[in-house]
Amino acid sequence: MRREQKTTKVGCRCEGMLETESNSGVQSIATLETAEKDGAEDLLEQILHRDNLNEAYKRVVKNGGAPGIDGMTVGEMLPYLKEHKEELLRSLRGGWYKPKPVRRVQIPKPDGGTRNLGVPTVIDRMIQQAIAQVLTPIFEEKFSDSSYGFRPGRSAHQAIKKTEEYYKQGYVKVVDIDLTQYFDTVNHDILIEQVKKVIQDRAVINLIRKFLKSGVMFNGLVSATTEGTPQGGNLSPLLSNLYLTAFDRMLEERGHKFVRYADDCNIYVKSQRAAKRVMAGCKDYLEKKLKLKVNEAKSKAGSPLRLKFLGFSMYKVTKSIGIRPHAKAMNRFKGRLRQLTSRKQANSVSDILSKLKRYTTGWLGYYSIAAMSFKMKELNEWLRRRIRQIFWKQWKKPSARYENLKRLGIDKSKAREWANSRRGYWRVARSWILSRSLTNEYLVSSGYDDIAERYEVLHSSY
Repeated sequence: MRREQKTTKVGCRCEGMLETESNSGVQSIATLETAEKDGAEDLLEQILHRDNLNEAYKRVVKNGGAPGIDGMTVGEMLPYLKEHKEELLRSLRGGWYKPKPVRRVQIPKPDGGTRNLGVPTVIDRMIQQAIAQVLTPIFEEKFSDSSYGFRPGRSAHQAIKKTEEYYKQGYVKVVDIDLTQYFDTVNHDILIEQVKKVIQDRAVINLIRKFLKSGVMFNGLVSATTEGTPQGGNLSPLLSNLYLTAFDRMLEERGHKFVRYADDCNIYVKSQRAAKRVMAGCKDYLEKKLKLKVNEAKSKAGSPLRLKFLGFSMYKVTKSIGIRPHAKAMNRFKGRLRQLTSRKQANSVSDILSKLKRYTTGWLGYYSIAAMSFKMKELNEWLRRRIRQIFWKQWKKPSARYENLKRLGIDKSKAREWANSRRGYWRVARSWILSRSLTNEYLVSSGYDDIAERYEVLHSSY
């Protein structure tokens, strides 16, 4: 008999049930017992093993995220599991477990348009995570060494370093393949066939198929999913990598140098003529064999000095070759800094500097692999000027400016003169009076994280 999964919220206390970080460590979902078969578990039982489920639970809680269509939050998972764990396990073993449709959200892309994300329910996220934990080491053996996205021990920085290596070897032309809505157009039948080549457990294969076909809710309406693996699910990155492994093998068989990060793929060749030929061959394979759509407007064959890959491009100066942030990435960075340091906002200086630090820390953590010392020094000077401008505006009245300038070491006559100045904010921010009063050291003591110094520290580690 098939029956719907219950997602009733249970309002019971969670102390002592699981080892959450808020409760002296997450206890295992210890009572979610699983059966062993003659000392050797099948794949589904490995997924449902209490240690694996417990690890999946911890990761979902740690990652947080918004609730799915049932409204259950990560904080409400534990009470639900306490009451419904046995029923959940029986439904998974019996084959009648039915995932809920994912909640569709659309987020803007940096270069325009929107990206569709699917938000599964927290229980579905936990089960997907449990499947991914068991299948990842199995699938990893099948993946290409040239694939870097969403894989343990691999990163975007490694992918960029590999592109630099190819360029230095003389592969000075690149074929940049862009797929149209890749995660939404994966063919389910092709994907399941690829899964079957790696695992034979029919129960696990059927469970994966159910997640693929669970449906999507958007604006209150549920629609069936006949293709795609919704971006945002815990299982999606693993399945998307498996789907493109056939493309990786085709490139390897043809002897190509390439780097793939999820659905972003760059193929390196030595001439523009070869680039055009490879572009045509890749488009033919992806569209005919894998039923994907190549975005011809964004797919290009050209120089890595100009084309963008993962936010980076190459540079060449005399005999020097290296990595730099792409011009678009730098423009977005400066634009965001301009927003964060707008003098029109009503926030305190300390709040502004705190938000600025959070943003620059993340950005530099990603882009510090690139060579950009001069650019960081230039931006640092510009940013300090904008911060001084904020101070000057927030002092507002001449009397407040006079008192603050005196407090910061300016003599009375000069403090009075500048306090009554009618010069504009931006002009005053560059004046000697603020450079001497609001010194670089004072800005740091007020909470400013010097981006030039931080960059040099991070860059030296590569």
